[in-house]
Amino acid sequence: MNAVVIAIAVMFILSLARVSVVLTLVISAMIGGLVAGLSLSDTVQAFNAGLGDGAEVALAYAVLGAFALALSKSGLPDLLAHKLIGLLGAEASHHQARTVKYVLLGILLISAIFSQNLIPVHIAFIPVLVPPLLKVMNHLHLDRRAAACVLTLGLVGTYIFLPVGFGAIFLEQILMGNINKVGAQYGLHVERWMMPAGMAISVCGMVIGTLVAVLISYRKPRHYIDRQIQPVTTIDLDKPLRATVVQEDLKSDAIALQQDAQHVPKIAKKTMLMAILAIVMTLIAQLYSGSMILGGLVGFAVLSTAGIFKWQQADDVFVQGMRMMALVGFIMISAAGFASVMTHTGDIQQLVSSVVNIIGDHHALAALLMLVIGLFVTIGIGSSFSSVPVLAVIYVPMCVQFGFSPLATVAIIGTAAALGDAGSPASDSTLGPTAGLGIDGQHDHIWDTVIPTFIHFNLPLLIFGWIAAMVL
Repeated sequence: MNAVVIAIAVMFILSLARVSVVLTLVISAMIGGLVAGLSLSDTVQAFNAGLGDGAEVALAYAVLGAFALALSKSGLPDLLAHKLIGLLGAEASHHQARTVKYVLLGILLISAIFSQNLIPVHIAFIPVLVPPLLKVMNHLHLDRRAAACVLTLGLVGTYIFLPVGFGAIFLEQILMGNINKVGAQYGLHVERWMMPAGMAISVCGMVIGTLVAVLISYRKPRHYIDRQIQPVTTIDLDKPLRATVVQEDLKSDAIALQQDAQHVPKIAKKTMLMAILAIVMTLIAQLYSGSMILGGLVGFAVLSTAGIFKWQQADDVFVQGMRMMALVGFIMISAAGFASVMTHTGDIQQLVSSVVNIIGDHHALAALLMLVIGLFVTIGIGSSFSSVPVLAVIYVPMCVQFGFSPLATVAIIGTAAALGDAGSPASDSTLGPTAGLGIDGQHDHIWDTVIPTFIHFNLPLLIFGWIAAMVL
């Protein structure tokens, strides 16, 4: 048996068994190395040799986590949430439910998009913005499954297409970096402009899937019970995504919304201006230097210098923010070690040759199989960022062997990786929406987030990713 196939099979089985992703990657790498005939010490050495490849991305995530927590200290996210409540609460009291519903979904989409680039806080905005808006959704009888799809589109569709913020990390550092690293020995090289160009068709598939979800699948009204909920400020992905119900709401929706809107947090003009300046400086630093690490540090420094929090608290804020993104960083580092072991086994070329012999020169079948296999691998890992190093080491030589263009290679690997975030139970892009929409116990993670996003995103990604591989 091929060591790479066995390692991926073990990784998939352990992932389905809900074993920690980091532990899964380490165990799979060790088993793959031993099956290939490497000694335990050689396997460990190969694993350690690859860890450095994921360090830069892990550090970028950690710094952004620190910046996101520091930004939340300014109160700006809370202020935006209350302004939206006031706006929508006033509108929702009139007979314009359909218009207001689409405005609300548009606000969720824009917020999710901005969380990936303009204000790179990832899913940290969801527990601040979404729970206060649940009363509006209930008043409109908005199906929260549609809201989950809209949020996931903004989270995933943005970073796999726009090379800014988290998109710069995924497209340029991870996707382009791994393709060029593996492709160097096969004469394959991709440029920066190829990243969004290669992913454009797949993103169109996600947009169409979202339109189907909003306009067809979940268009009908769905009734929820108004419940007073405990405020949430952070997301703990290790705990059940439900909150304790305090009491049933006995007031009319419009009155309750107007009362909520009156409790606007008071923020000094200086604090607001410095928070906006920090966001602008972060974006400028990232665009100028091409480094999210520098961008996050600049933003954190501006907030710290402005006195948003005390100097004595700076270290605690930075450490807590880094801890928020620590798991993702460890997964990325472990995935780089796994890819290194697979390269050292020497079985990748054997696997590629075997697949070519079975498929022949059927490009269409080869592209479809790579996307389907990528679906299983990435759903198991639950993160497109962590899946790329695993997929690139196998798919790059296969794409070269089958004669796919560099753009098609980007589309195949990028789409296969995105499948993990768009519909995996372990993905933060599905866990995040559930944490906000399910805080009152009326939105199930699997049935109301994972299955809807799988149907409306993973299936279109498979179809449009295959089309991209054929036409690019």
